[in-house]
Amino acid sequence: MTLGRRGALALPFLALAAPGARAQEAWPNRPVRLVVSFTPGGTTDIIARLIGATLTETWGQSVVIENRPGAGGNIGSEYVARSAPDGYTLLVGSVGPLAVNQSLVKNMPYDTLRDFAPVTLLAGVPNILVVPEASRIRDVPGLVAEAKRRPGALSYGSTGVGTSAHLSGVMLDQMAGITTLHVPYRGAVALNDLLAGRVDFMFATIPSVMSHIRDGRLRPLAVSSMERSRSNPSVPTMVELGYPDFDASSWFGMVAPAATPKPVIDKIVTDVHAALALPRNAQTMIEQGADPVGNGPEAFRTFLAHEINRWREIVRIAGALPE
Repeated sequence: MTLGRRGALALPFLALAAPGARAQEAWPNRPVRLVVSFTPGGTTDIIARLIGATLTETWGQSVVIENRPGAGGNIGSEYVARSAPDGYTLLVGSVGPLAVNQSLVKNMPYDTLRDFAPVTLLAGVPNILVVPEASRIRDVPGLVAEAKRRPGALSYGSTGVGTSAHLSGVMLDQMAGITTLHVPYRGAVALNDLLAGRVDFMFATIPSVMSHIRDGRLRPLAVSSMERSRSNPSVPTMVELGYPDFDASSWFGMVAPAATPKPVIDKIVTDVHAALALPRNAQTMIEQGADPVGNGPEAFRTFLAHEINRWREIVRIAGALPE
């Protein structure tokens, strides 16, 4: 399943506040932490800071972005899962730690559906296959041909084992019949080595590389979603290039610790959706390559369950193992 055009801005979110929210009018009365389980500069961080800035204005309390990277996003995610369920510690998470890792990582320290209270899906983001500007590789057929000529010689970076960037590379190897070398990094630092040419290619989330595509430092070859990206409409999909089952889109959502009171969740949902609907925020996200969504707790729970099952099958077929 792909997010595709489900990221449209016709969002039914302003009616989601429950009457019980009036009982929590004192919330928030101190700073709120938005935990990001990756390093600064990546897409998760970009989205968290954009939404956090608006929530600071709305709530009259500081919304502090706290980066806790490591273990493919599991360190920061577990921290939030074990935090007090009072609404003051929230997670802006992504497909890796919230869905893929449930089947990829042995002895997971948390269960997404058990240990988190879903808040809302924030955005859908295709991955985009990019190479450094100095690379001799001009397109996907050229990349595949080079990988077949030198098996195991081409390397690709990712923001960690189990992220959609990692599994996109695994899918490419499998579907194209090639062998490349995966080089996992702790979050967004993977981009530095890509720009320097120390790795050959990368499936990166569009917001994390958009500025480098615009200034010519990175060359986009394809997007991993079923449909072309609104921010890069000239870049073909992997499906168009002959890989009909290549669907590895990323997404980003907000969750709270399980047992967070419903009135608090309802207030967060209403205010986050209002932040997503602000024209300045929506336009910024689209320009950066992210499609705003906003779907509410129940729809997000259903979505999470579906994604956990979908990526379990992808991991099984790809034979991906923790590194």
